[in-house]
Amino acid sequence: MIIETWLPKILAASGSLAAGVVLLAGLSVGARFAAISASAMCDYISPAADQPRSPQSRKTPPRTAIGVCAELLSGQQPTETAAGTGRGMIAAQAALRMRGIPYSWGGGGPAGPSLGIGRGAQTRGFDCSGLAEYAWAKTGARIGGDTSVQWKTGIHVPRSQIRAGDLIFFAYNTANPATIHHVGIAIDAIRMVHAPHTGSTVRIDTWAGVPSREREFIGAVRPR
Repeated sequence: MIIETWLPKILAASGSLAAGVVLLAGLSVGARFAAISASAMCDYISPAADQPRSPQSRKTPPRTAIGVCAELLSGQQPTETAAGTGRGMIAAQAALRMRGIPYSWGGGGPAGPSLGIGRGAQTRGFDCSGLAEYAWAKTGARIGGDTSVQWKTGIHVPRSQIRAGDLIFFAYNTANPATIHHVGIAIDAIRMVHAPHTGSTVRIDTWAGVPSREREFIGAVRPR
């Protein structure tokens, strides 16, 4: 298993996400994020065109987002103080720096993008699990290059506690981890950076509130 650019608002969120985000995701986050530099730029991608949005999510203002993405891109010292968050920030930053790299089936690993296999044999890039492996290798963790291994590589965290760097998994049958087919790296509880499919590139997408993603969301893992 193997853009819209905008200047985010300066926010100092604590306790839960802003109301518009709550409408989109239907969840809250206990993690706290500090205000970020006004000069920090961040890409914000709404749900992909091939992923239908629910009527509820269409009501959400398109630029509603917390500042964690810009904080990650700015290279600042992580502001969350919970144990393990620093490593997650490093992983998320590493994945974000790969935006624009082509998707390549079977491509990518700890050293970065590589030629894939099969339909990815002529493309230097990442598939979803290759990007995850690369991102966490930057923290010194070895999580393997396949989603089935990555699913077992850390602690499973409740959806309400997802934070930057956590691995977000999707399965054809959410009752059966053997059907996991995709993984992304969390930016926050709403969005992820991932390598979606052949013909795409590494990018940021919203997953929370997107019906196709919600149906397949099986859980989140925080690598050890």
